[in-house]
Amino acid sequence: MATKHYLSYLQETMHANWNGLAMTDLDGEQRYTYAELAASIAKLHVTWKELGIKKGDKIALCGRNCANWGLLFLAVEAYGGVVVSILPDFTTDGIYSLVDHSEAILLYVGPNVKKKIDAKKMKGLKATIYMDDMSIVDADEKTKKAFAGADKAFAKAYPNGVSLEDVNYPTDNYDDLAIINYTSGSTGNPKGVMLTHLNMSGNVEFAHTRIPHKPGDAVLSMLPIAHMFGLMFEFLYQICEGAQVYFLTQAPTPTVLMKAFAQVKPFMILTVPLVIEKIIKKGVLPKISSPAMKIMWKTPLLKNVIRGKVKEGLDKTFGGQLRYLIIGGAALNGEVEQVLHDIKYQYCVGYGMTECGPLISYEDWWDYAFHSCGKQLPQCHVRIDSEDPTGKDGEIQVKGINVMKGYYKNEEATKAVFTEDGWMRTGDLGVLDKAGNIYIHGRSKNMILGASGQNIYPEELEDKLNSMPCVVESIVVDRNHKLVALIFPDNSAEAKQQLGSKTIEEQMEENRVAVNKTLPQYSQISSFELVAQEFEKTPKRSIKRYLYQ
Repeated sequence: MATKHYLSYLQETMHANWNGLAMTDLDGEQRYTYAELAASIAKLHVTWKELGIKKGDKIALCGRNCANWGLLFLAVEAYGGVVVSILPDFTTDGIYSLVDHSEAILLYVGPNVKKKIDAKKMKGLKATIYMDDMSIVDADEKTKKAFAGADKAFAKAYPNGVSLEDVNYPTDNYDDLAIINYTSGSTGNPKGVMLTHLNMSGNVEFAHTRIPHKPGDAVLSMLPIAHMFGLMFEFLYQICEGAQVYFLTQAPTPTVLMKAFAQVKPFMILTVPLVIEKIIKKGVLPKISSPAMKIMWKTPLLKNVIRGKVKEGLDKTFGGQLRYLIIGGAALNGEVEQVLHDIKYQYCVGYGMTECGPLISYEDWWDYAFHSCGKQLPQCHVRIDSEDPTGKDGEIQVKGINVMKGYYKNEEATKAVFTEDGWMRTGDLGVLDKAGNIYIHGRSKNMILGASGQNIYPEELEDKLNSMPCVVESIVVDRNHKLVALIFPDNSAEAKQQLGSKTIEEQMEENRVAVNKTLPQYSQISSFELVAQEFEKTPKRSIKRYLYQ
């Protein structure tokens, strides 16, 4: 097998950085060196053996980002078990449903989940355990006895403690199931993405090759670790290569993030567009939006000084050590990306989905093509289902070692997502340029068909709207063959000052007219509606479009 197993990377890292810091809870007490991580993994293995847990058994993790979540993930993988990854934001009934659907034997929960579940309602479990201190929440007497005897069994198995020679994890199980990652908390027909050790290894190997780092480099785990984007690129590949992973255990508000960046000084930040857009819109755009500054922004020589100052300020915001800013999960606002491009920031936009573990395309920031989402990974192949892949939008389809086995116990959904010749349908629409860069123009399920058969991508209209004054976010919907913009306005003091004597409705109407001047007749926005609160979002901060019509 040409691809190197991610547990091989982990073993090598443990040998090379035995006493180095592996991971810690930011502003918390839990921390592990690589030696302590190896010992804690070994102790969990002894406990599970006492419980009769076998290779291939499912162990569910449902809690916030924290060092013990990372420990449990690595321990399950090194044991030969299957991680069932459940987002803690799911409803209580959703968690019950997914634990039952996955056939998990153990469930480890964080503090918020512990408060809202009744462990006795999940009948297939041997035990529910509190991941913060590994205490039992609920278990039968036999299981309690096995847990109680774990310390004695561990001391017997490792009388001299865990040493480097004891670190020996399975690395010949590429085709075995490694994780079931649920993409929704539905109680109806859940879609649990089945990823193998090969799928995971393909992603880690790519990151090892293209996004290198050295032992001691720091990273902040702030995206949901239960989601593949955060799990793979804010935790797994870094921990497999000697980085120090700091877990943000609280909600990532702007204030919390600024403090965390200053404290951690990450070498890489992986984020979704919403976070970057807020930073640029609040901290940069107001400073460069005056008529005089707009002129200086484009004046030869002078623009280099001004743009350099903006870049310097962003570097400071991110902790001063940033080498990579990688954005994914959704399209990046055009105005925000233009600023990053103008100041020559070390950013790029990648593309992926849970079903590919998650990465599909990427390009190093110094070769990144403006407005693209990079080129296909060497580990997978991309095709456009169109008679003219470089000129006419078609569905993006993928094949390769990153692609999942299918959806767990959901043959209908699995069959629907693959073409007859074995390519996975992404549901995204786009084109490839001659250099191989991928440009995404929208989701096939979001596409609106114009009156004369034209394809209208609401995301492109929303991108224009979101760049207009006093707009925080928007959704464009089709109502009786007319395009209506639902807009959540900026109600901050700065926005009110910007309005002057105008009402928010008058400003939005000006925005609508201005945007329409840039659009063809068939995609004109006919009207707008203001919404009182921001749109409901998924854990990875994508708007739940299906809730709004």
